[in-house]
Amino acid sequence: MEKKLLNLLTVVCLISVPFLFKGSKMRENLVIFFSKGVISTLIDAYVVGTKKIAYPVRPLPRIFKTNIIYDLLFFPLLSVVWVKASYNNCLGKILLKSLLFSVPMSIGQWFLERNSGLFKWKEWTIFHTFASVNFTLFLIRGMIGLLKKFDKLKNA
Repeated sequence: MEKKLLNLLTVVCLISVPFLFKGSKMRENLVIFFSKGVISTLIDAYVVGTKKIAYPVRPLPRIFKTNIIYDLLFFPLLSVVWVKASYNNCLGKILLKSLLFSVPMSIGQWFLERNSGLFKWKEWTIFHTFASVNFTLFLIRGMIGLLKKFDKLKNA
């Protein structure tokens, strides 16, 4: 069942790519995608290395200890969607929209941890997921904010 879930997640992510990477914000979307991939991979490598989380079922288990589908595809695409959804919002709306992404993600991971073999939390909780998702979302959003400021300076 777990491999089917990972395959379904991969297919859904790959189908969404053409819809997310079009339009005038292509450069920013690529920065979001690749930056989030690097950040997620680094955090996950640390968390797995310190044995806080384990991924019993993962792609390429002989090569990677983390789940590369989450780190390099799902979370980066989720960040692209979040930045698009919050691109022109004030801080209050950005905070609200971060909750709309991080709360379901945290609950979903909690549910899957309890009911599947995709990952096992050892020294990890739903609150760690909530904090790490929000941290990375705001880190990426801050990077995009800086890009917007640099673009304004360049065009001024």
